[in-house]
Amino acid sequence: MLTSVRDQLGQALFRRVAGPDGPANRARIHDTPGPRWFGPDRPVRVVHGDASMFIGGLSALLLQSLHPLAMAAVAGHSGFRGDPWGRLQRTSTFLAVTTYGTAEDAQRAVDHVRGIHDRIRGTTAEGVPYHAADPHLLGWVHAAETDSFLRAHERFGAAPLDAGGYDGYVADTARVAEALGVSDPPRDRRELAERLAGYRPELRATPEARAAARFLLLRPPVPLAVRPFYGGLAANAVALLPPWARGMLWLPRVPVVEGLAVRPTGQMLTRAIRWVMTPPSPTRPV
Repeated sequence: MLTSVRDQLGQALFRRVAGPDGPANRARIHDTPGPRWFGPDRPVRVVHGDASMFIGGLSALLLQSLHPLAMAAVAGHSGFRGDPWGRLQRTSTFLAVTTYGTAEDAQRAVDHVRGIHDRIRGTTAEGVPYHAADPHLLGWVHAAETDSFLRAHERFGAAPLDAGGYDGYVADTARVAEALGVSDPPRDRRELAERLAGYRPELRATPEARAAARFLLLRPPVPLAVRPFYGGLAANAVALLPPWARGMLWLPRVPVVEGLAVRPTGQMLTRAIRWVMTPPSPTRPV
């Protein structure tokens, strides 16, 4: 009975995250023989295969929104409001292919994304032009994402890495970033922190960024029955943000509540996600 419930929950969650083609994509990614960008011992496989990515991904979206040009490109071209699940499924598939797939499949995925980025151009409400393929703008998106995934894993991962492991994770993500067009991406945690600090003068919370935060945190596209669980993930995504980013987005910080309730909730939810997404051992009684 317990195994049946777990299987049903795991399949439902997988369908939401990976989409209708998820099973076929998973088989292709993991079962196709050939060289990979990352071997089985690389830190990127550990981080990207952990349930902490649910919190890290939400936090990354909030952080990335603080660059006005990146937010304008998302608001004008991504369709994240009209098709949020589709965007999530495309992103999760890209991460899976580049992390675990064959080198040929990973390069094909990167080429597809680069083609999309090349077509995305426009101007902000203030008339500032942007181009999604701009290496500097791609560098911000990459740094914000890498930092968010890293810190989420450090806080909620099943097996947090040591300092060398997280430096290795940053180096692994640099491989994908370079393929996408990022110039000289950071290759360890110190360089990552310096790169984020270097972007600070360019960041601000535009009306579009605050609207995106309200959408992600207050009006998520999930059924009412699931909203309490989503709310727990979202609260931890906010708590994961750097204090300066929370201030820009007008997201309050309540240290006592976060320590006593928010973080334990995040730990419980990531353990639950890990449980439903991991098939039981055939030798373990249920």
